[in-house]
Amino acid sequence: MCAAYLQLCLCVCMQTIRPKEGWQVYSSAQDADGRCICTVVAPEQNLCSRDAKGRQLRQLLEKVQNMSQSIEVLNLRTQRDFQYIMRMESQIKGLRSKFRQIESDRKTLVNKNFQELKGKMETLQPLIPVLEQYRTDAKLISQFKEEIRNLSGVLMGIQEEMGAYDYEELQQRVLNLENRLRSCMSKLTCGKLMKITGPLTVKTSGTRFGAWMTDPQASPKNNRVWYMDSYTNNKIVKEYKSIADFVAGVESRTYNLPFKWAGTNHVVYNGSLYYNKMQSNIIVRYSFETGRVVTQRALESAGFHNVYPYTWGGFSDIDLMADELGLWAVYATNQNAGNIVISQLNPNTLQIINTWNTEYSKRNAGESFMICGTLYITNSHLTGAKVYYAYSTKTSTYEYTDIPFHNQYFHMSMLDYNARDRALYGWNNGHQVLFNVTLFHIIKTEDDS
Repeated sequence: MCAAYLQLCLCVCMQTIRPKEGWQVYSSAQDADGRCICTVVAPEQNLCSRDAKGRQLRQLLEKVQNMSQSIEVLNLRTQRDFQYIMRMESQIKGLRSKFRQIESDRKTLVNKNFQELKGKMETLQPLIPVLEQYRTDAKLISQFKEEIRNLSGVLMGIQEEMGAYDYEELQQRVLNLENRLRSCMSKLTCGKLMKITGPLTVKTSGTRFGAWMTDPQASPKNNRVWYMDSYTNNKIVKEYKSIADFVAGVESRTYNLPFKWAGTNHVVYNGSLYYNKMQSNIIVRYSFETGRVVTQRALESAGFHNVYPYTWGGFSDIDLMADELGLWAVYATNQNAGNIVISQLNPNTLQIINTWNTEYSKRNAGESFMICGTLYITNSHLTGAKVYYAYSTKTSTYEYTDIPFHNQYFHMSMLDYNARDRALYGWNNGHQVLFNVTLFHIIKTEDDS
C-alpha cells in the first residue's frame, strides 16, 4: 500500500539500494543534493518460499525427504539381509540333523561329521556381521520413525499458525499488492525539476543550429527520429526508424514541407510536426501520415523574424513544445512588453486554450522547455548556463531557480523536453545530445482524499 506521501524521482539513486531478502526495488528517490531519501519496494512473486515460515517449511520438507531416502536405502538393505538369513535358515536346520546323527553314532562318524560341521560353520561365519548390521539398521529405522513423528507435529503447528493462507492465496495477495504499487507508480507523471545531468552525445552532424526529436505520444515500439538541420531557408525533414539508424545515418524517409521553417523550436506530437512558418507568426501542423498540411493558424500578436528571439537569435521567436499536459507555444508580444507569453494550444485546431503572461524578457532567455505545465527558462545559450526561472501555469506563479547543466559544446540552439523519454533533447553546436532530468514527486493516495 502506498504511504500517505511518497517522494520519488526518475533518476537512479547513486547509493546502492539493498532491500531485505524477498523484496525487490520498484523505484527510489533523491533530495536536491542527490541523496537517496526513500525507496519503493515490493515482495517478489515467490515470497512464500522466502519468508521465515516458508524457509522453515522448506528445510523441514528437505529433511523429511532426506530421511525418506535413507529409510528406503535401509529397507532395501534389510530385505537383502533378510533373504540371506532365510537361506542360512535351511543350513541351520541341516546342522541340527547332523548333531542328532552324531549323538546316535558318535564313535563311527565323528571324524567325517566333524569335518563336514567345520565346513558348515565356516559357511555361516559371514552371517554374524550381517545380523549385527541388521540389528543396527533396525534401531536406525526406529529412530527415523520417531523423528518423522516429531517433524509431523512441527509441520502441523506451522500449518495451524499460517491458517488459511495457503500458497495460492498468498500468491494472489502478492499480485494484488504489485498491482496497487503499479497504480501508485502510474501517478508519477508529473513533478518538479530538481536536477539536469549529462549530456550524452548521440551524434555529431549538421550545422551549428538545428533540431532533432522523437514523438512523446508514440508507442514504446515506435522510436522514429526526425531531423531538421539549420534554422532558416530549409524545408527538408529526414526520418529515421530508430536512434540506432539515426546514429548510423540510415534514413527511412524524407519529407519536403510545403513551407520553409523559422528557428529550431519545432515539435513532433501525436504523428504531426508543428513548426513556425518562415517570416510569419503562423503555426503549421503537418501530418507525417498523409504528407500534407492539416492546419495552419496565426499566433495572434506574437513577434516573429527576430523581433523577440532567444539570446542567440536564429528566428527563435516562437517556441513550440509539448509535455505531459499537451501542446504549448512560448513567444513574446508587444502587449506584454516583450516578456514571455505561454499559451496552451489545441493540437487539432491550433486554437489557444489558455494564456499566461510572465515577467521574464524573451530576449534574456537562452532556451526554455515545459515539464508538467511549468515553463523552465535558461539564462543563456552559452557555457555556464543554468535553469534560472520557472513559471507554473497551474498556480500562475513564478520562482527563481538555480539548476545548472553542462553546456558541453558551448552553444545551445535547441533544448526540448520529451515526456515519454523523460529527457531533454538538445542541439549543442552541431552535436545532438540528451540530458537526463530528476523530478521531485508528491503522491496523494486515496486514503488522503
